[in-house]
Amino acid sequence: MHAWFWALCILCIINMMRYFSSIRVLLFILRESDPLFYQSVDGNGFFTAHGQWTKHIKLIRYINTKQYFNHHDPEVILRCERIRKQFMLISGLSIIVFISLIWAI
Repeated sequence: MHAWFWALCILCIINMMRYFSSIRVLLFILRESDPLFYQSVDGNGFFTAHGQWTKHIKLIRYINTKQYFNHHDPEVILRCERIRKQFMLISGLSIIVFISLIWAI
């Protein structure tokens, strides 16, 4: 029972690392293809302690509401779709980990 829980935790952590890596790649692409949007989501300070959370939430809303379908760069569309799918996967895994934690108690 505990082995399944820890396996799920490790799987969730690995997918979170992939998710954050995908966001970094998206920000790198945005810096070149859409500098104004890159600045509006605080691209330089996104993963820093002094980053502006309100700007970060703008990127999350952009991806969550699928506004990226109107973007001119197909690579941005591809990356945003991938990030959205990874977020859904992490959310599902986190729920499963939480349920298995409760069940183990």
